[in-house]
Amino acid sequence: MGRNIVETIVGAVVLVVAGVFVFYAFAKSDRSSSGGYELTARFGRVDGLKRGSDVTLSGVKVGTVTTIDLDAKTYQAVVHMALSSSLRLPEDTNAKIVSESLLGGMVVALEPGADTKTLQPGGEIANTQDAISLTELIAKFMFGGTGNK
Repeated sequence: MGRNIVETIVGAVVLVVAGVFVFYAFAKSDRSSSGGYELTARFGRVDGLKRGSDVTLSGVKVGTVTTIDLDAKTYQAVVHMALSSSLRLPEDTNAKIVSESLLGGMVVALEPGADTKTLQPGGEIANTQDAISLTELIAKFMFGGTGNK
């Protein structure tokens, strides 16, 4: 009987420790909204981009991807991004999907333009560059996909 009580206490301690780790992970995660504003951008392909991916400017995280939808009329991916409220981007800002690293995921990299007008909350970034497929690049390199016949 004494052995069952010890096993029960050890099991309870293990569950409490696991609960503390889960609470800590949620507390330290970057899931909260920063009170910023949303912008959208349309891309032909968003390979590897996911909800929660970073939005960067000069390598600094300035927002996150909130949702990715498909426009049924144009068949383009519509990426919704939540950006920091302190950031105001020019209307001619460029958004491109790039690899975070060789092993990492994809991020939306913003490159501000020189326009004096800024994008308003809920606005759309018109200048976009699609994600480049690594497998297509390797295939072009290996099989000489330069277009010359």
